[in-house]
Amino acid sequence: MSQKSRRNFGKGRVKQTLTHLPVLTDELIRYLAPKRGESYLDLTAGYGGHDQAILGITRKPSAITLIDKDEAAIEHLKRLFGGQKIRVIHTDFLKASRQLLDEGKQFNIILADLGVSSPQLDRAERGFSLSKEGPLDMRMDQNQTLTAAIVVNTWNEAKLADIFYRYGQEPRARAIARRIVKYRPVSSTAQLADIIAPVWPGRSRLHPATRAFQAIRIAVNSELAQLEASLPLWLELLAPGGRMAIISFHSLEDRLVKSFFTEHAQGRYDSQLQLLTKKPITAGSIEIVSNPRARSAKLRAAVKIKSKKKG
Repeated sequence: MSQKSRRNFGKGRVKQTLTHLPVLTDELIRYLAPKRGESYLDLTAGYGGHDQAILGITRKPSAITLIDKDEAAIEHLKRLFGGQKIRVIHTDFLKASRQLLDEGKQFNIILADLGVSSPQLDRAERGFSLSKEGPLDMRMDQNQTLTAAIVVNTWNEAKLADIFYRYGQEPRARAIARRIVKYRPVSSTAQLADIIAPVWPGRSRLHPATRAFQAIRIAVNSELAQLEASLPLWLELLAPGGRMAIISFHSLEDRLVKSFFTEHAQGRYDSQLQLLTKKPITAGSIEIVSNPRARSAKLRAAVKIKSKKKG
């Protein structure tokens, strides 16, 4: 390949990384039922696809708050909504939720899309993808110090096996941890995937390192701990009669969301939520064809019950 061709090829790849198709947008609009003038909080705004759709209905930018801890996403949101009075906050959703509660805020609509965005997966230098060689990073917030490299190269065998089993539901967690420790130091995603691959010999639709990569990413970003701590805060941030929707991409997240929604929608006098989705909503075949990453998305939604009058 000539030098000019390599430059053009690289440009094409960069342009492609900015493409992100939001999942389950039609379903979100149906269950969140936005109305003109309503306030809206997106706790994982990403590249703004869902937000554009909801803003097109609420038509009140000053009542919208967008949160993301990814610096690249924040810069994209500022360009996308530049000139509008939308509030954009660069931090993780747990810190943002505490800040908004301290400010006394409540919202008619709350959304959390917990998935890794396409630009994060597609940019090799972010280290999320096992199919692209990149550094062992996996940080959603590039300002934090903990990286995948630290996890892989410094955590002991027992701790690695534990996160593979708990966060990746990996049956061969111990064998994978043993191989990683044996072949350390590990410097790239491709090297890590190659180290793990022999643990699962033979052909499979799922790459042998998929579950381990998921577990490392969850550990690096404290995803489950932050979600569990944030759910009660989101309920406080939701105004009476307001709707909340959460999209998850793996069973561990979905289990936390389901448990929380069920706990607060028991049908008792003091219940705070009414479920809008008895079962998780998933993408249809047409969406999956155009956006394969929607295949694992699960949407759950609920409405906050208005206070019951005494007497």
